Amino acid sequence: MDPFSLLQDVLSMLPAQYAGDVVVILSFLISTCALIARFWRPPDPTSKWVLVWTIVTAIAQARGWNLPAYQPGKKAAMVPATVPRQEVEQRLDVPPGSTRPGKPPARASPPA
Repeated sequence: MDPFSLLQDVLSMLPAQYAGDVVVILSFLISTCALIARFWRPPDPTSKWVLVWTIVTAIAQARGWNLPAYQPGKKAAMVPATVPRQEVEQRLDVPPGSTRPGKPPARASPPA
């Protein structure tokens, strides 16, 4: 049974006024978490806020295709934090320093 049919079955057992309230509250919760996840930078991997950040992004459905680019313990290139940046940049064949968060990638000048 897929989650949508399960949700539909559960909501059909509730009176209409409560089902509407449940849907509104869940929609508000997901939207609020998505907004928080949009502006909240990932905490340091050793921070006590990592668990809270993980829960908020999970509720915001930030999994898989919508995974945040910067996560605790990961670099912008989505490799473990223990891998040296220079090694990642060489593997990806990108200019030095372009894998740093918040720094726009360096672009080659256009051909003359």
